[in-house]
Amino acid sequence: MKKTLTLLLTMAAGILHAQENTFTNPLLPSGADPFSFYKDGYYYYTHTTASSVDLWKTRSLADLKTAEHKTIYRPPSGTPFSKHLWAPEIHFLQGKWYAYFAADSGKNEGHRMYVLENASADPMSGEWTFKGRVADPSDKWAIDGNLFEYKKQLYMIWSGWAGDKDERQSIYIAKMKNPWTIEGKRIMLSTPEHEWEKSGQKVVVNEGPQALMHEGKLMIVYSASGCWTDHYALGLLRFSGKGSPMDSAAWTKHPEPIFKTNTANKVFAPGHNSFFQSPDGKEDWILYHANNAPGLGCGGKRSPRMQRFSWSKDGMPVFGEPVVEGAVLARPGESTK
Repeated sequence: MKKTLTLLLTMAAGILHAQENTFTNPLLPSGADPFSFYKDGYYYYTHTTASSVDLWKTRSLADLKTAEHKTIYRPPSGTPFSKHLWAPEIHFLQGKWYAYFAADSGKNEGHRMYVLENASADPMSGEWTFKGRVADPSDKWAIDGNLFEYKKQLYMIWSGWAGDKDERQSIYIAKMKNPWTIEGKRIMLSTPEHEWEKSGQKVVVNEGPQALMHEGKLMIVYSASGCWTDHYALGLLRFSGKGSPMDSAAWTKHPEPIFKTNTANKVFAPGHNSFFQSPDGKEDWILYHANNAPGLGCGGKRSPRMQRFSWSKDGMPVFGEPVVEGAVLARPGESTK
């Protein structure tokens, strides 16, 4: 009897240990445009809520469902940025926290990018202040801002219109004078040209750009085709490393999508991703949203998911196929850097 009890306790401990070291997707029931920033042992996560900017704080993104959660900003009504808050991102830059988001007054054509600032060491505390609009001199429709540093220069990339009509979204880049100010004119890096970026739609889309560095090489992963279609997928731009990232001729577009719908796994329209490393710095992970059935489009059914990825010999990210919901996956490595 004693041996049987010991065996049962050992088995239970083994099951508990396995559960503590694994997770399943989705990470939350819903949440589009997921993004995280890692600092001092914590991940600060955010996604689109449409009405506010919210943060989650956690040691592991696998624990988002139980993570500390706080609304850090809700805009005043009746402003140009009071509605349709999309794709927030949080960054720690030059000693302060900055949260970026796109918003409008209720009409999509008014979408522009904005930034908040917080001098506190912990972005879950302290005061978030509205810093203002982030815009290049053209001040055209703009969403999905992402910041990155390359060779000690800060850049912003985003999705925007060339003019004032909702016909085509392209990827733009500009230098940053500081975390809240664009310096100089924007340069277009990518516009929909391949059929998989258009999918027969009247409005064609390149959006959600995310900078990705690997062994000193700069890339941009972006979402293409409308989020309202199941053709929504990820594409890749690669910088030659010669000259400036502001030179559009120095970028090459991969001809095919690098991450797309997998009907067998019931993962549809995977896109608007971001990247993070495991706490031990040894693993690369992609964080993205997707639907679990066809035809769900851009609504609230999109949920955040993550999976580990690898690299090819020629430096291409290898994401594989989006994994099926409920698949048991090993958690990101959690040893100390």
